[in-house]
Amino acid sequence: MTILSWRRVGNQIGLTVGLAAMAALVLSPTAWAAEKAAKAKASEPEISDIPAVKWIPKPLPLPSADAKSEAEMKPYTEDLGAADVKFDMVPIKGGKYKMGSPAGEKGAKPDNCPQVEVEVEPFWMGKCEVTWDEYETWSFDLDKQRRKAKQIEATSWDKLADAIARPTKPYTDMTFDMGKRGCPAICMTHYSAQMYCKWLTAKTGRYYRLPTEAEWEYACRAGTTTAYSFGDDPKKLGEYAWYGENSNDKYHKVGLKKPNPWGLYDMHGNVCEFVLDQYVPDTYKKWATAQPVKNPYVFVRKEDPRVVRGGSWQDDPEALRSAARRGSDNKVWKMQDPQIPQSIWFFTDATFAGFRVVRPLRMPTEDEARRYEPDPKVRQEYKEAQGGKQ
Repeated sequence: MTILSWRRVGNQIGLTVGLAAMAALVLSPTAWAAEKAAKAKASEPEISDIPAVKWIPKPLPLPSADAKSEAEMKPYTEDLGAADVKFDMVPIKGGKYKMGSPAGEKGAKPDNCPQVEVEVEPFWMGKCEVTWDEYETWSFDLDKQRRKAKQIEATSWDKLADAIARPTKPYTDMTFDMGKRGCPAICMTHYSAQMYCKWLTAKTGRYYRLPTEAEWEYACRAGTTTAYSFGDDPKKLGEYAWYGENSNDKYHKVGLKKPNPWGLYDMHGNVCEFVLDQYVPDTYKKWATAQPVKNPYVFVRKEDPRVVRGGSWQDDPEALRSAARRGSDNKVWKMQDPQIPQSIWFFTDATFAGFRVVRPLRMPTEDEARRYEPDPKVRQEYKEAQGGKQ
């Protein structure tokens, strides 16, 4: 065979191989459609980033939790299913009250003055702070694990809840040896607390969120106008709260002290509680120009600081007053976090901070709900910083 013939054979082989490679790259109509759908799905926002009112399922059957009016509201117990965990919700009637510290109140600070007349709509509030039993049902995926262990088939509510984002694994025991069973969950970020509420909404079909600061103080006061829900005398505080003088430097199981007049436990002390609002020191001065203020809420424009309320196991009596408030501090509260970037889920140095949930009687509109939702950018930026991981 001549050199020219060999060259022709070689060219033919090359052409055949090239066509075969090109054919492998060309997808069939079915495969192309599947790939397009997969890319479209990947670009869609996750359920965790969509306001819950857009996808909330029908309520899990629980007659005591049903109410169309304030008059129909009753206490009820929410059951988290396979996790064998329950918690109680207390109805809170709507009304008006004076928010903030009155002139001359001992321990009052500029950020809780002047008093402002506020009006809030009815809601249910957790009788106690969210416990580790409840919180880890979500954060550690315990509900899904227990369903598998007990061979329980997932309900439609379970499947929806399973799609909600969960925290990464904590780098240490976040109880810091203070106890777990029946104790308040701590060290979560505001973002984590909000995402837990979103999971709880999916799990039950009932809309849960953090309270606004105005709702929290209204429930804490429980119709009183004194420094504490039991009066002005801090010497009685030990009957109602765990704080610096009686806590033995740790939190305690929820519900062990006396409740306030509306049946809520640990509103003073044990752990201070996150609310929805951005912490702005002169908020009340701005609200005072147009009273009464209906359903006030300081919209969140940055990750930090957020308002925490109620005081904690390590605080002095003044910090446990109904009107006392403080702001979170990411730099201090994450000081020992060894991760880079630092976690969006955990506060390594906030062993005093937890939360409780509320459920408004009136379902919010989509626009209202967006104001209460965790910011989707937080998790997206965190994933990008970690190279695409959670």
